[in-house]
Amino acid sequence: MNASNRYKVSHFIMWSREKIIKMLIISTIPTLLFYFLGWKWLAIPWVPIALLGTATAFISGFRNTQTYGRLWEARQIYGSIINNSRSFGIMVKDFIRQNNSDEEKRLHKELFYRHFAWLTALRFQLREVKAWENVKTRPYNRRYLQYYKVPEWESELGEELKNYIDQNEINFLLEKKNRATQLITLQSEALRKLHESDFVNDFNYTALENQLRDFYDQQGKCERIKNFPYPRQFSTINTYFTNLFCILLPLGFLNEFAKLENNYIWLTIPFSMLLGWVFLVLEQIGESCENPFEGGANDVPISQISRMIEIDMRDMLNEKDLPQAIQPTNGLLL
Repeated sequence: MNASNRYKVSHFIMWSREKIIKMLIISTIPTLLFYFLGWKWLAIPWVPIALLGTATAFISGFRNTQTYGRLWEARQIYGSIINNSRSFGIMVKDFIRQNNSDEEKRLHKELFYRHFAWLTALRFQLREVKAWENVKTRPYNRRYLQYYKVPEWESELGEELKNYIDQNEINFLLEKKNRATQLITLQSEALRKLHESDFVNDFNYTALENQLRDFYDQQGKCERIKNFPYPRQFSTINTYFTNLFCILLPLGFLNEFAKLENNYIWLTIPFSMLLGWVFLVLEQIGESCENPFEGGANDVPISQISRMIEIDMRDMLNEKDLPQAIQPTNGLLL
């Protein structure tokens, strides 16, 4: 997520420079052929190109609306995780009471820290690379990685979990496929044991289990977005239409500028580059919102949100040595 006022022009040009070079080539070649070789037939009427451009604009607008919807839904899900985590913390502190204050603090800390482990396992799962994701496959996205780091790609899950749960639970989890799911299972098992020992009454036990059910629900919503890509048919047709429009664009400008003096022909190149770049960058921006958990610069900042939840809940435990909030790197939060 970009946490600054706007993207720097230098960063944006660098991110889209392939599009600039592409449009330079597409617009220069027909202009040279038209001017030096006299290939007048390259100039075509503007009307069919304008109609294609209109259709392309509608398709690009539809795609960007839908991909932004995926991004915003992902942010809403994590907003619910924030609120439910705080509610879970309050319930644990108020519902699980012991005469022995040290034992009470131990139980609270155990449940809190297992929740931190769930947040950690979930964000690691959401950062796993899928075949349709593009942060590591597109050259412009790989190049932009120099401006930020994805925390889940810089460390191992097992090492991160050592901060929250014991080694036996870590060994159990690392053998499982869906570690986040199993952590909620362990949390439920711990609550069941407290209930059986009469540390939690029936009503409070039910309320705490309902909180775990909500966490399952939110995890499932994240997995739905992560594991089901933006439909490939819509993505593909948008790419085809945009590229076709950009190829035909300079031919239409040739027809218009040919009606003027010969020197105006060269204006085909800058005007084609500018208009084509706009359409190509709109497509690229839509692509950058398709997968809001993949590790891109426009992702939902799940690492920062998880750290914020941890800080809030550890503060509920009256801990003094709280972790530092994750700060933006070059204006970017992950």
